[in-house]
Amino acid sequence: METPPQIDFQGMEPVPAIREAVARHIEQLETRFGRITTCRVVVKAPGHHHRTGGQYGINIHLAIPHSKDVNVALTPRQDERYADVHFALNDAFKRARRQLQDRARRLQGQVKHHEPRPAGTVARIDPSGEFGFIETPDGREIYFHRNSVLNGAFPRLKPGVKVAYAEEEGAKGPQASTVRLFGKHLLP
Repeated sequence: METPPQIDFQGMEPVPAIREAVARHIEQLETRFGRITTCRVVVKAPGHHHRTGGQYGINIHLAIPHSKDVNVALTPRQDERYADVHFALNDAFKRARRQLQDRARRLQGQVKHHEPRPAGTVARIDPSGEFGFIETPDGREIYFHRNSVLNGAFPRLKPGVKVAYAEEEGAKGPQASTVRLFGKHLLP
């Protein structure tokens, strides 16, 4: 690290054991990600506010080259485990580690690109109300069952309605494993 880490305590006296635990967490981040230029950790004592009373708050600010800073502001939830400063520290540094991993992947170009789901139009619904068929852009028909339709939207399906689907090979040919009704702005 280019500058020594800064560890601050708010609403409490500095505790050597907590300072050592924070230093260990910072060392672990450095061994995994290396080029952290600055680090500031703030340990907030339990407040007496009715929502967060008795729970520690942890803020972490990390700066790394060629990227935005990593900020973790752990505001305690209604969870009694945050009354333990070590639990709060572990959780905050776990979040920081996850954010650093995401940044490192982006810098290395290892970001997943998801293919958009194909879109089609409901061609027909069987009179029994148990299944239907989707017409694909290339003119094929794909079977789907009412249980494949997400968010209980099967009753809203009728011929001509736009849907997104995931196609797979079934026992009798192509079928849609999931069907999602397009929303207000034609987004699945």
